[in-house]
Amino acid sequence: MRGSGTATTCKRGLQIQELAQQIVSGLATGSIFASLALALVMIYRSMDVINFAQGDMAMFTTFIAWQLMAQGMPLWAAFLLTIVISFVGSVVLERTVIRPIERAPQLTVVIVTLGLLILANGLAGFIWGYEVKSFPSPFPTTPIHVGGAAFSAQDLGVIGVSLGALVVFYLFLARTKLGLAMRAAALYPSESRVLGVPHGWMLALGWGFASVIGTISGLMVAPIVFLEPNMMQGIVVYAFAAAVLGGIDSPVGAVVGGLILGVVLNLLGNYVEFIGTDLRLPVAFAIIVGVLVVRPSGIFGSRKLTRV
Repeated sequence: MRGSGTATTCKRGLQIQELAQQIVSGLATGSIFASLALALVMIYRSMDVINFAQGDMAMFTTFIAWQLMAQGMPLWAAFLLTIVISFVGSVVLERTVIRPIERAPQLTVVIVTLGLLILANGLAGFIWGYEVKSFPSPFPTTPIHVGGAAFSAQDLGVIGVSLGALVVFYLFLARTKLGLAMRAAALYPSESRVLGVPHGWMLALGWGFASVIGTISGLMVAPIVFLEPNMMQGIVVYAFAAAVLGGIDSPVGAVVGGLILGVVLNLLGNYVEFIGTDLRLPVAFAIIVGVLVVRPSGIFGSRKLTRV
């Protein structure tokens, strides 16, 4: 009897360790979803449209990082330079392409973002080709042991970098004058203009910072899924699901929704046999539809009341 009890205890201990490992792995995936979801929310808050090119813009800048490293630049230096390039490039893109249609119908802006998606994807394929490329990971491959559980250093590194970047960005928006001006321009455009806030430039900076966050998600996911022009097309669907789950107009909701989605999909994929890895994307679509039916504003989104 004592041996049976010991075996049961060991089995439960192994199950708890496996569950902890799956949750950490889900948080790593979810932090990538959260980064890209936050980028989508930033553009939506300022323009009331989804930037469908956000994922492919991140893919394109990830290719730039790969090219810099192929030319001999150290990994972290290539990452930092790529982030600068993504910020400047997106500011220029907003000034030259988005700014002229800022007051156009929303459908026009949506079509332009779809055009940017196709352009970024085609240009990446033209320059670098469509064959899959390996992308170096900035984190060691050896596992990190905590108690009896072994956690992937890649997962822990992705969580640390992604969430660290999100915290820094949150502090920037909440504690700096420039961040407050950007929030005012996005939420109260008419009032901010009266107060002298350069609304147009605030939107351009918003595009730049959204691109930086998207680029970080691309740099983190490329070592996992490998680098090719279509690598972000599935990720952006998960990011959109995360944004809808958390609230399409809520930055906090985007982060929380991304983490929840990552953990839920990972647990379902590993513990629900018929889902596996093949049905995770349909599950994400099901979450989008379910949230829109039950609570269109998401967990943290603001509800818009209309008079009937």
